[in-house]
Amino acid sequence: MPRGFVSLVGAGPGDPELITVKALRRLRAADVVVYDALANPELLGECRTDAARIDVGKRAGCRPFAQEAINALLVDLAHEGKQVVRLKGGDPFVFGRGGEEALALVAAGVPFEVVPGISSAIGVPAYAGIPVTQRGVAVSFAVVTGHEDPTKPHSQLNWAALAGIDTLVVLMGVGRLAAISRQLIAHGRTENTPAAVIGTGTTAHQATVVGTLETIAADVVRANIRAPATLVVGEVVRLREQLAWFDTLAALDGAKSLDVYTLHRR
Repeated sequence: MPRGFVSLVGAGPGDPELITVKALRRLRAADVVVYDALANPELLGECRTDAARIDVGKRAGCRPFAQEAINALLVDLAHEGKQVVRLKGGDPFVFGRGGEEALALVAAGVPFEVVPGISSAIGVPAYAGIPVTQRGVAVSFAVVTGHEDPTKPHSQLNWAALAGIDTLVVLMGVGRLAAISRQLIAHGRTENTPAAVIGTGTTAHQATVVGTLETIAADVVRANIRAPATLVVGEVVRLREQLAWFDTLAALDGAKSLDVYTLHRR
């Protein structure tokens, strides 16, 4: 790779083995890794021993780096001639603000690439045994954010349109489950529409709660599931009863706190 280059890399939804071969190669070659809170820290062990590691993760109630500062940091590191990996949870261009970072690099004349990652929008439901599409059940799905920019005067979410989608996946919405459910019901979804929330998906701490639009907010509170969590709404949720493969593997190991990474490598 040329000197002064940035790779916007998707780390996947949590399980470190879900990172792509190309992403792993970039990570091992980087001079500097600028990483997010949702990128599995186990992946940092793949870095060169002399590589700098910079934590710019945004966490609830604590934002040490504004997005503008991250953009400027990437530009500055590239101008120093560094090979930079910007390691982001999921996929850089799926609610990862990778587009903003890419535009900042373009404006500064910095060469870059995007290395896609498995988005939690599909990876997490898959680990919960919920296919987002299924022949005869769901021929469409949509992915939306549950946490829009609070500075916007109006929501950009078209709830009337979203209520008609077979499968709806909501990221970053665990704190707004009641409001999301009310919107979907008000725009045509029935109260008994199946819904599931998967917390810390694809990791050893994955937990899934299944309910309906009417009950899911209270169900999640009782189960004490917190962010990061993924909401799935639609008839495909019913398939989890038969397809919960990840839970089955955990049960075979006989421990709730299963080290899934060890299990997968057997």
